[in-house]
Amino acid sequence: MDQKTVSLVLGSGGARGLAHVGVIKYLEDNNYKIESISGCSIGALIGGFYAAGKLDVYVEWIQSADTFDLLKLLDFKGSGGLVSGDKLMKKLEELVGDYEIQSLPITFTAVASDINYEKEIWINKGSLLSAIRASISLPLFFAPHLHNNKRLVDGGVLNPVPIAPTFHDATDLTIAVNLGADDSTECLLEKNNEKNNFTSTLKEYINNLSLPDAIFTEGSMYMVANKSFESMQSSLARMKLAAYPPDIEIDIPKNLCGTFEFSKSTQVIDYGYDICKKTMQTFRGAH
Repeated sequence: MDQKTVSLVLGSGGARGLAHVGVIKYLEDNNYKIESISGCSIGALIGGFYAAGKLDVYVEWIQSADTFDLLKLLDFKGSGGLVSGDKLMKKLEELVGDYEIQSLPITFTAVASDINYEKEIWINKGSLLSAIRASISLPLFFAPHLHNNKRLVDGGVLNPVPIAPTFHDATDLTIAVNLGADDSTECLLEKNNEKNNFTSTLKEYINNLSLPDAIFTEGSMYMVANKSFESMQSSLARMKLAAYPPDIEIDIPKNLCGTFEFSKSTQVIDYGYDICKKTMQTFRGAH
């Protein structure tokens, strides 16, 4: 078939965002050319590294890292959030380097939220890592990021599936990946062993740091706030997608995995590949 050009919209949703990797791999394997990416939160991270040609490096690292490796990157000394994010960003810079967004071969926009002026901020120039850091600033968890004198938090606060930056793209298809779709009743992923369970490992880790483990227990303020944020994002995503429908919408159910369950990376990537395949086959069959 003729090669189709794609504007890819990658939504927010924590570890479920590794499904974006599977979507990208399927599109690459099937003669689609991604010319533009608009990403929010984990979508900005995955999309940014892909645009820089470094996605394989990130995936190799995340698949080889265990839960403790990831926890060691969380510096619990943030201002305005539990975690400053400095150690994590330093690790990402070691892995993939930093780039000027304008120099990337793929048009890229990271979406963040300005909490003082209550508006979306589209970052499409300057440091790629700074743009990603702004977009992933999950409220309560990561400290807000100061970018161009603006205090920015996670783009999902205002627009968890940021289609608008792609409106003027001259591509054949706009494909949006929504990580906040309705829960599925199917058994989506194999159960991980208890040793890989993020919550139990986190409790052990923060006990060693003498932090109150009540922060992450079921029903704690943080967990309730995180669940509320996910519910808000899902509702916003439905409204945005209804108002500005893409050509193709790929839906990832909220219960695929937890926000921080990066230990399931391989399974989530495979799920993204398979659901993209099914969705694209359905689209082609209808056209």
